[in-house]
Amino acid sequence: MDLKTIIKNLPNSPGVYIMKDSSMEVLYVGKANDLRKRVSSYFQASRRLPERKKTLILKVKDIAFISTATSAEALIYENGLIKQLSPKYNVALRDDKSYPLLKLTLNETFPRLIMTRDRYDDGAIYYGPYANVKLLKEALKILQKLFPLRTCDKIPKRECLQFHMKQCLGPCIGKIILGRYDSLAAELKLFLEGRRAELLKLLMNKMKELSKEERFEEALECRDRLEALSAVKEGRVAYKPMDELEELKRILGIKGRLKRIEAFDVSNIMGAEACGSMISFYKGKPDKNEYRRFRIKTVSGMDDYGMMREIVRRRYARSLEEKKKLPDLIVIDGGKGHLGAALDELKKLSIDSIPTIGIAKEFERIYVKNKKGPILLPKESKALHLLERVRDEAHRFAISYHKKLMSKRIWKKS
Repeated sequence: MDLKTIIKNLPNSPGVYIMKDSSMEVLYVGKANDLRKRVSSYFQASRRLPERKKTLILKVKDIAFISTATSAEALIYENGLIKQLSPKYNVALRDDKSYPLLKLTLNETFPRLIMTRDRYDDGAIYYGPYANVKLLKEALKILQKLFPLRTCDKIPKRECLQFHMKQCLGPCIGKIILGRYDSLAAELKLFLEGRRAELLKLLMNKMKELSKEERFEEALECRDRLEALSAVKEGRVAYKPMDELEELKRILGIKGRLKRIEAFDVSNIMGAEACGSMISFYKGKPDKNEYRRFRIKTVSGMDDYGMMREIVRRRYARSLEEKKKLPDLIVIDGGKGHLGAALDELKKLSIDSIPTIGIAKEFERIYVKNKKGPILLPKESKALHLLERVRDEAHRFAISYHKKLMSKRIWKKS
């Protein structure tokens, strides 16, 4: 791809640009409020450039970029990449004491990230200098939300405002153990050093481990950091969002098609007028002609698992008898127990090869057959939004039928 096309495909948004030569060696890293405008300005014939930059432009054969949400984020990424890559044409400001630095106080028991103009040989790690003080202050606020380390000079004896705003993990009141706090500081260090891919991999593995151990609140904190960092896009062209069904296929490892989804839920009050529902989505939209209601016949009392077994058995025994097409995915409203009940019946009918999952409301945990821990998807995941719509529709349909049955019961009594 020629430079003209590369520049034309750059977004009009904040970010970092990376200029490379013919051997893909990084020559220069810079930040911009508008990537396309900033990069194209280098190549305008009418613009007068210093000799050093003229030499740079003649060598540039490729331009990559990292798109960020704000200019403050771009500032942090720029400095991290300069430190990591040491590009030949970046002007070093290392000895200029008029510019501020970021200081990660790894020499302290509970490290902080602070802004300073002094560099000491004290065991802390320094980043910068940064030429734009205003942007640096904005960047510091963003980093505090992503990596909520303490900001106080001395650890107080009671919780502070930052803790109540969820921008500090509360080491002052023993709300976090040292090991977990150090782990967060290590993540921040990777981020500031520009080792983004390494950090994303670390967070993904950590989230999976926490989920397996059923430490869901910590897993969700990890997921939120992963989601925020993943929002920063790398490449030469803008990222094209994946279709929700394609994303769901990838997450669940479904190799065949994914068009028809059927979902089940049960509803009862202390076992009274127990019923169930089955709803159907086709290509991501409700197909109400295929909705089914079930009045529970074989289960008494508060046995949700037994009720789930009954409605799944009745649905698919009839589908097989009538030689109807089976769904591409079955969704059960509930956790491991409800999913296990449904899978028991599918196995008896010899159709347990159909991908089947359970979705539990608390933390939106997704349980899959033969997988120990649940899957936790980012809040912005299109696949998660689709599953929530499917699950909520099954729940709504079951509740509406249960209300109808209870109304009839009350009317008969009166």
